[in-house]
Amino acid sequence: MAANRTYLSPTEIPPVIPVFPLTGALLLPRADLPLNIFEPRYLAMVDDALGGARLIGMVQPDEQAPVSARGPGVYKVGCLGRLTQFSETGDGRYLITLTGICRFCIVEELDTTTPYRQFKVDATPFAHDFEAEAGEAAVDRDALLAALAAFLEANKLEADWDGIREAGTETLVNALSVMSPYGALEKQALLEAENLKARADMLVAITQMMLARMPGDGEGSLQ
Repeated sequence: MAANRTYLSPTEIPPVIPVFPLTGALLLPRADLPLNIFEPRYLAMVDDALGGARLIGMVQPDEQAPVSARGPGVYKVGCLGRLTQFSETGDGRYLITLTGICRFCIVEELDTTTPYRQFKVDATPFAHDFEAEAGEAAVDRDALLAALAAFLEANKLEADWDGIREAGTETLVNALSVMSPYGALEKQALLEAENLKARADMLVAITQMMLARMPGDGEGSLQ
């Protein structure tokens, strides 16, 4: 059954997946990405995913990549997610959550009859994505929490510090990356980071750079 399936290696990933190009959306292994689906082609994509393997790939459009006959050019690296939560609204939208499985490289786009785009992909370069908590010991968790605290203070934001302290390091790094209010280039860099330590170091560096030029007068919460 597709429901509750666990993927353990790149060989278990289908060679062709439906792909949702969305600027600023970052999905990472074992992290959750909530999405509000309203375009007819993506409603159809979710319908088909629910009736099949429940898999959807997330990529970001890339202005520097060649434009396809079926849509904008996209970055070559994305992340495959499993549809783990689904609800309908009264106005025809779907509210879904994807849980990341692994990253993938795009091989080619297929000429299909579906209203949404489908790509041939290769997850082999990211075999280590299937290892939960891999590389946690190398992460400077204190530096990550310090950068987060400085960002929150500068923007007058609040956070669930009890939940943050209790979270595993991989969960924390990937969740903060997904929720980070940074641009498409920064999100793509976080996605393509070689390992968990590299992603954490990059997140700290980006946060410090943003702090240097932020007015610090925003209000809100990060939970």
